[in-house]
Amino acid sequence: MNHLNRRELLKNSLAASAVVTTLPSLALGNVASNDKLNLAVIGCANRGGAIGAEAVNHKLTQCVALCDVVPSRAEGFKSRMKDQCDEAEIFDDFRVMFEKLGDKIDACTIGVPDHAHFPIAMLAMSMGIHVFVEKPLAHTFEECELLMAAEKKFGVQCQMGNQGHSSNQRLQFQSWVENGIIKNVRRVDACMNKGRRWHPWGDVTSYPAKEKMPQGMNWEVWAGTAPQRPYSSKYDPGNWRGWYEYGNGAFGDWGPHTLDTVHRFLDLGLPHTVRAEKIIKPNPLIFPHGTTIAFDFAERGPDLPAMTVNWYDGVKNRPPMDDGVKIPACGKAIYSDDITLVGGTHSGMLKIAGGTKQAETESKLPALPESKTSTNHMDNFLKAAAGVDPYCNSSFAISGPLTQVFMLGCIAQRLGEDLTFDTVTRQITNNERANALLKGPAPRKGWESYYKMV
Repeated sequence: MNHLNRRELLKNSLAASAVVTTLPSLALGNVASNDKLNLAVIGCANRGGAIGAEAVNHKLTQCVALCDVVPSRAEGFKSRMKDQCDEAEIFDDFRVMFEKLGDKIDACTIGVPDHAHFPIAMLAMSMGIHVFVEKPLAHTFEECELLMAAEKKFGVQCQMGNQGHSSNQRLQFQSWVENGIIKNVRRVDACMNKGRRWHPWGDVTSYPAKEKMPQGMNWEVWAGTAPQRPYSSKYDPGNWRGWYEYGNGAFGDWGPHTLDTVHRFLDLGLPHTVRAEKIIKPNPLIFPHGTTIAFDFAERGPDLPAMTVNWYDGVKNRPPMDDGVKIPACGKAIYSDDITLVGGTHSGMLKIAGGTKQAETESKLPALPESKTSTNHMDNFLKAAAGVDPYCNSSFAISGPLTQVFMLGCIAQRLGEDLTFDTVTRQITNNERANALLKGPAPRKGWESYYKMV
């Protein structure tokens, strides 16, 4: 049975189950093992291992492949999963894995460095494989554009891993907008005021010296489309996030968890201006120690006036405390004409913290609506892949434009300059170097084909 026919069988089986059960989740334990989604886990350590384990532990999946550029990490993952991955083949190159097992894989999780998301996701999607990509979606503005196009072209289910977008926080925000609680927002202040791995490095003036590579590492695949520099522990594991060539800094890490519902339900789209208000310890190779970046959005319709999102990162670079409103170290404040709301990140719920109509508004808050999809992010993805949930809550059509806002912010952080963005032509019009960074440097030789799939 080929993988497309197996998916159709699974969809029909689960749809039938939904008719006869009143449980909020389907009776998945009754699904025969050969009717499950065949799963590949790509990136088996750290965050990749966490999302991979969540997918492997789901009753809708059976793990058939593990891929990591350091195979011992995949072996360790298999051991931690006990008997759930015993039959899974291990690979150190996603291209080899898809060539050998592509017709057997239904869905995959991608938990690897930011710069490597794009080629893996593009290849999987082109083969009809559903993809869960940990945030940020990609490494450049253009890569997001191509992934959104591929999602549409190949008709697969896609989810970006900003987990709060399947939570009650999303339902609350959407309901409060639809019921007129959140309206006429003029300003949002968001922050990530925790230390980053690159902060102790000091003034970085060159790329790090070559170190002994971990045994068995496939460094060529790790580099992917990006430049392949000598191995250093300041790249892997985990330190890649601070380098412009490989990561997206605090924006890519925390922005999707903090501003996702603001972006979606206030219909922000893309900003016309991005302002580098403050750059703390700028550096040509790594992200600054702290920044204040302002995004100006045009009026979008009734109750959606022109507004500004201010982003603050850096340990001591805190937003102002207007009217005594205190924002969490990782969180946001939303200022409208009548009320001020404060919330955290991920699944953190909003609360009304001030404003001239605070008491009046608190007295008429609507009940939390029932979700049309699963409120567990991985569960939502796998049910959408199986044809049970109607859609992924953070599909690329939703998470792509959100990520593109952060990509513009990363360019402003890197250059320390204000940007004028044409939302129609999708070009930066006042700075040629910044405009070139929308696309980034040409892919490394041998990796060009991923940019030509749509």
